[in-house]
Amino acid sequence: MPYCEQACDGGGSGELSAPRLRSDTPERAGLDPEQLRLLVREVHDLTTGKRPWAAGVVVAVGRGPVLAVEEAAGWAVRYASYDPGAGAGVELPPASRVPMTVGTPFDLASLTKLFTAVAAVQQIERGTLGIDAEVGAYLPDFRAAAAHGLTVRQLLTHTSGLRPELPLYDCADDEERLRLLRAEPPTTPPGTYRYSDLNMLLLQQILERITGRTLDVLVHDGITRPLGMTATHFGPCPGAAATEDQRRPWAKADRGMLRGVVHDENAWALGGVAGHAGLFSTARDLAVFCRALLAGGSYGPARILGPDFVELLLTPPGLGFALDQPWFMGRLAGGGAAGHTGFTGTMLVLDRVTDTFVILLANTVHPCRRPPDSAPRAALATRVARAVRSI
Repeated sequence: MPYCEQACDGGGSGELSAPRLRSDTPERAGLDPEQLRLLVREVHDLTTGKRPWAAGVVVAVGRGPVLAVEEAAGWAVRYASYDPGAGAGVELPPASRVPMTVGTPFDLASLTKLFTAVAAVQQIERGTLGIDAEVGAYLPDFRAAAAHGLTVRQLLTHTSGLRPELPLYDCADDEERLRLLRAEPPTTPPGTYRYSDLNMLLLQQILERITGRTLDVLVHDGITRPLGMTATHFGPCPGAAATEDQRRPWAKADRGMLRGVVHDENAWALGGVAGHAGLFSTARDLAVFCRALLAGGSYGPARILGPDFVELLLTPPGLGFALDQPWFMGRLAGGGAAGHTGFTGTMLVLDRVTDTFVILLANTVHPCRRPPDSAPRAALATRVARAVRSI
């Protein structure tokens, strides 16, 4: 069945209806309550001490249509700045800090790529985009991609050979940024895996070219509005959890303490709307997104993808989604789990085998970025796997 505009508008027949998410007990979700109690305690531990893993955390865990855990810990805003001499944040007075709540929005960072991928697969379902079509067929002015025969599939699977990023944040204007993207060739042979933000930036250009709509409109009209994800949008987002005191030399731009504006320097340089970063959301909204994909693309009366195209999205090696990655999925990996992480401290994992999802939103870059540490992500996902298997 082709992609249905009416279904995405929340209309259509009852045949499209799928159960909505509801909050209930772990037992109702078919999850071990003791394992989830341990999970909640461990989440709080992530935000304690002088140098915690994250200033604040929100976690959501569900199975089937049941949201069994929705927990917040720590602070949405804890630091006024970063002191490079001390190698630590300058803490705000307790009265000036902002506590984390389950409704706090976060800068999703690379979780944005999942929405760009879904938007692309919607166009594949419509027949307006060919998964094995060459980029040059849609963007003939992107000379390097066209000359090397890069395909849409290669962009979605990070096998284009494009380098991880370009210094778009150092460009004088948007025209210079576009010139860099148009002239950028692969630096490794196409067909080999190399994770790159540039893949999603080219995909954004394709989607905007073939639809005549900007990416933020495509995500809103095709995904967030039909699913009722009212807290999910590109920035600015004034009430979001703070991220980084962004200054050189540890960052790529001098912007000061960031809150409610995108952390990624290239997304910021592009105006906050980019295929690889820029979305803000809450754990509850992301739970709805997971639920829709686990239900074959439907949520309530809305359908964002048909089941066959959800299958295409999540079939190895995955389109936009990473599959079975133990380094952040822990013991949920191995059976077809799909998800992604984000540089700001975010994670989303869904497991179709057990009909389970786990979302971790954390501001690990507040007050300053640090070497990545995904051990807490993997431990959390493993705790969820144990909660499933203990029943």
